[in-house]
Amino acid sequence: MNAPHPTEPPDPSARPARLSVGVVGAGRVGPALACALRLAGHRPVAVSGVSDASRRRAERMLPGVPLVPPARVLELADLVLLTVPDDALPGLVQGLSETGAVRPGQLLVHTSGRYGASVLDPARRAGALPLALHPAMTFTGTEVDVQRLAGCSFGVTAPEELRLAAQALVIEMGGEPEWIAEEARPLYHAGLALGANHLVTLVAQAMELLRKAGVEHPDRMLGPLLGAALDNALRSGDAALTGPVARGDAGTVAAHVSELRKHAPGTVSGYLAMARTTADRALAHGLLKPELAEDLLGVLADSADAAGGAEGSDGR
Repeated sequence: MNAPHPTEPPDPSARPARLSVGVVGAGRVGPALACALRLAGHRPVAVSGVSDASRRRAERMLPGVPLVPPARVLELADLVLLTVPDDALPGLVQGLSETGAVRPGQLLVHTSGRYGASVLDPARRAGALPLALHPAMTFTGTEVDVQRLAGCSFGVTAPEELRLAAQALVIEMGGEPEWIAEEARPLYHAGLALGANHLVTLVAQAMELLRKAGVEHPDRMLGPLLGAALDNALRSGDAALTGPVARGDAGTVAAHVSELRKHAPGTVSGYLAMARTTADRALAHGLLKPELAEDLLGVLADSADAAGGAEGSDGR
């Protein structure tokens, strides 16, 4: 069930009181969320960071907010943002709980896409109020991130009694709550990573190939094309598929593979994997004619076999 649109205010009784906010982990996400909460009237009071880069980021985005150890952050704040890498989160929660840093009634919010609220169970047993609020956005670690939160979807997982509080906090940050079941968090996160993280890799590889082909400004060439492709895909899904694979142009695909082997061998396996997936989806949705699919899939299979043989020939 989706939450109301941000333009619809939450139940006033669920609106959080003005809270003191702390950040444990001054990476790219935490300071941006703290800034958004400050704009909503909350008060950042403490932040912790380990690396020099995180400490500089905190000082730039949260000027005047003291840099202190994590336990001190929890001591000072009513609402604590745990914005650390996924793999570090369980140990952090366990450590803070075992040392008595967690206070009863304290809102403890993590921003991991992978985990739901259950990763905060040690803190919950100590009396904390657990929320999983994951912004579905890529962050730069700069002030522009705060602006990007406007209209950003948040994957939200929370105990039933805290759903209204979670909704209110997300809306105050400019976001739109999307409720994710506890057991669905890894799948939810995989979908986002597949779409966003892998997109960066694909775009970077495409720009490298265009530069090798002599294109002076590959970003300018790709920008309008990728923008249109993304818009079409979001609107139409598989019906937006175009290009030689969807058309069944086996000869063109074979030429692509040949050129990639010569000029960018590191891209061959990725090209073949995506081409095969694209062919399967185009065939399933009636875009790729069956009589053309056979030759295309044959080219892809032969190219994959050749790539495997090349990798095996040097002992890898």
